Amino acid sequence: MTRAVESLDLTTLQPYLEAHVEGFQGPMQVEKFSGGQSNPTFRIGARSGTYVLRRQPPGKLLKSAHAVDREYRVLKALAGTDVPVPRVYHLCEDPAVIGSMFYLMEFVEGRIFWDAALPEVGRQDRAAIYDEINRVLAALHSVDIDALGLADYGRPGNYFQRQFDRWSGQYRASELERIEPMEQLMAWLERNIPEDDGRVSLVHGDYRLDNLMLHPTDPRAVALLDWELSTLGHPFADLGYLCMLMRMPVIGTVAGLRGRDIDALGIPSEREYVATYCARMGIDGIDNFGFYVAFSFFRLAAIIQGVAKRAIDGNASSRKAAGMGQHVGPLAELALEAIAGQP
Repeated sequence: MTRAVESLDLTTLQPYLEAHVEGFQGPMQVEKFSGGQSNPTFRIGARSGTYVLRRQPPGKLLKSAHAVDREYRVLKALAGTDVPVPRVYHLCEDPAVIGSMFYLMEFVEGRIFWDAALPEVGRQDRAAIYDEINRVLAALHSVDIDALGLADYGRPGNYFQRQFDRWSGQYRASELERIEPMEQLMAWLERNIPEDDGRVSLVHGDYRLDNLMLHPTDPRAVALLDWELSTLGHPFADLGYLCMLMRMPVIGTVAGLRGRDIDALGIPSEREYVATYCARMGIDGIDNFGFYVAFSFFRLAAIIQGVAKRAIDGNASSRKAAGMGQHVGPLAELALEAIAGQP
């Protein structure tokens, strides 16, 4: 039997899209993308072209999770900026159509890389791709949120305190067993959240290699994807998250740079990468960078715990989700290592 999270009811979806999306014409063919654990995403083939549909998973969801309406809003706002995003066509907030909220956007041709070492390309292209990832991040953090109509896209106040409260709460709501490194990490973070320094920007929330689609042949970004966790917040959160992924070993589908010879690969060191970002942003440097990396490990661990809990409840997007919980402890240990200042 096909799980609801992996299928779409075309008998209701096709006439709905034909009525609400200009130029849309069936018949339709649907294929679910295998990547991702959160919002099920489908490739839609139709007589009028190729599209991508992203929906909330059916079933009971954690509060504020799977906010595809927020994804749609930010993608629409960023159209025409220096941040590459796909064009969005329609947001459906009526769950009666396919069982949950969804939106339709354009299908963008490009490459997605999962291994941070980029074995598919040569040394020169690796350096160019990493610089492009850095450039897009700085562009994102430089957009004028007021001009884009996103001034109310996040709450004011200390971003890291709010994020800690949110993710510690969601972690507790998803907790299946006590994980000691996670307990130690959460206790340390709660004691060491930095004071609010007034920096506010649009943040992606899941800024990593496999969420940035590159041109089919050039080391140029064509689409930044998966905006579910985006909000107004502190730009160093995205940078810490990106550097966290560079520090990681292989966890799930993500292969980090831990243990790799990055100099031989043509990939900049973390110190060089942060310095390049700071130059683009016009700042001198970042104090206490280990906190931002450790916080990113914590948040990823909390997200993964939620994926594992959804698998237990039977409404996770991927069949591999049930095994994700085994990574929570190791991620917390990597965060504690970052805090201790170890390599």
